[in-house]
Amino acid sequence: MTDFDVIVIGGGPVGENAAARTAAGGLRTALVEAEKVGGECSYWACMPSKALLRPGHALAAARRVPGVPVGERLDPAAVLKRRNEFTSNWDDSGQVGWAVGAGLEVVRGRGRLVGERQVDVGGRVLTASRAVVVCTGSVPRIPSLPGLSEASYWTSREATSAQEVPSSLVVLGGGVVGVEMAQAWARLGSKVTLVVSGERPLPKAEPFAGDLVADGLREDGVTLRTGVRATGVSTADGVSTADGEVTLELSDGSSVSGAHLLVATGRQPATFDLGVEQYGFTAGDALPVDDTGRVSGVDWLYAAGDVTGRALLTHQGKYAARAVGTAIVTGAESPAPWTAAVATADHTAVPQVVFTDPEVASVGWTEAEARKKGVEIRVVDLDIAVAGSSLHADGYRGKARMIVNEKTRTLVGVTFAGPDTAELIHAATIAIVGEVTVDRLWHAVPAYPTISEVWLRLLEAYGL
Repeated sequence: MTDFDVIVIGGGPVGENAAARTAAGGLRTALVEAEKVGGECSYWACMPSKALLRPGHALAAARRVPGVPVGERLDPAAVLKRRNEFTSNWDDSGQVGWAVGAGLEVVRGRGRLVGERQVDVGGRVLTASRAVVVCTGSVPRIPSLPGLSEASYWTSREATSAQEVPSSLVVLGGGVVGVEMAQAWARLGSKVTLVVSGERPLPKAEPFAGDLVADGLREDGVTLRTGVRATGVSTADGVSTADGEVTLELSDGSSVSGAHLLVATGRQPATFDLGVEQYGFTAGDALPVDDTGRVSGVDWLYAAGDVTGRALLTHQGKYAARAVGTAIVTGAESPAPWTAAVATADHTAVPQVVFTDPEVASVGWTEAEARKKGVEIRVVDLDIAVAGSSLHADGYRGKARMIVNEKTRTLVGVTFAGPDTAELIHAATIAIVGEVTVDRLWHAVPAYPTISEVWLRLLEAYGL
């Protein structure tokens, strides 16, 4: 006898998608979660961070259109209250209700692999007849800095769930979490300093995107310290407190201080205390998987989402989870690319939006990535200056980049940076996934007057 057909470890959006898929396919499925069903995205990442950002964006957008009556500042209490509502006040009963309604059995506790298709949850060993799926996500990667372990610091969790606006905030790291939280709290009234080791924030994005975001942060009063690294952390009195001043010492001999320090230096797969060592893997490293999500060398073990290290994005993890669920239900061993049992897009068409003002929306490869792959490309760059953008905001500033594979005349990468460009990126995703040639794309006529008219200008600049 086995307890279940499928056991999913991790009840965040990725685990929910994998479990829902297998349950819908008639398989008895357990969803094991140590914290809150709904996971990081629902309570400490995607949803609360965007709820913090949106009011500031709305106010800024209104100010860019003459004739719209606006106030001078946000109402922090109202913003935080709305953010709390989006997290259901950190109560996961609604998510549990959904899981039960989807036919899942929710098992509370930390799951650990203890044998073939066996998972220990608080002393209870569950056995699966078909598969175990690891969807444990990722955790903050904390640097080894002298004094950091003794100081009180924020990670993304504290930054998205704080119930008061900090008087001042030092943010270490210029990735997505760093820039989004720097802008959100600056617009809510905090004095923010962002420390970036490189020339600009968002080092993985096209350089022009990082530059535009840096300009936007400065306009919101954020102090940017670029080209410096953190060398140590200290507190005002040598004692760590929740609201005491924290000082970040920098490689140029200077320092910056704030009431709080947010450490936003990346994330790593949550494979600690999971039992992966018995299968030859190292705790803290990603689980290597094929496109069906099957873990290398273990035919009954699957994984999806951040834990695989493939694309650390909620939507991409959910996509991979749906492929895993389909592969398990159908028994697919080597399904063809672009079928529902494989996460083919992980390699060619991963979309991402940085929800700052200006937004950065991208899909596919950057110019640097395309050249590194040896692809013969042509890069088309344009300012976003069309009728739709002029109507959208006075003084609209934005840029677009289109990267074309010259041999196939198809797109391999697109980046937009500018206010409200997020909704443009799905068209680019479809073009890349569908391998639409620029000649055919010419006949996808953008509506006038919208910002999407930039597509026409990009193709004209290409030479059509």
